[in-house]
Amino acid sequence: MQVWIARSAETDLLEGFVFYEKQQPGIGDYFLDSLFADIDALVLYAGIHIKFNGRLHRMLARRFPFAIYYELLGDVATVVAVFDCRQNPASITERLDRS
Repeated sequence: MQVWIARSAETDLLEGFVFYEKQQPGIGDYFLDSLFADIDALVLYAGIHIKFNGRLHRMLARRFPFAIYYELLGDVATVVAVFDCRQNPASITERLDRS
């Protein structure tokens, strides 16, 4: 299984990094390490997560209140978004419908 990260998901990860780094220096790095470990786990576990909108799977991050949305096509899992679960669910749905 191959795992790709779309540019939109990279932007989401960067925004999360900036948010946590503002809280306390060093937490942003811990955030990225944790989320990348979760994304790396898709090599083994892609496809077992619930489908959010019939197309994208949703995996909840282990250490932070974030959800990782990915599309599974053949032997490739593409992470398309990484959202903070504390935001308005309507904005999450709207963004995913556009991707």
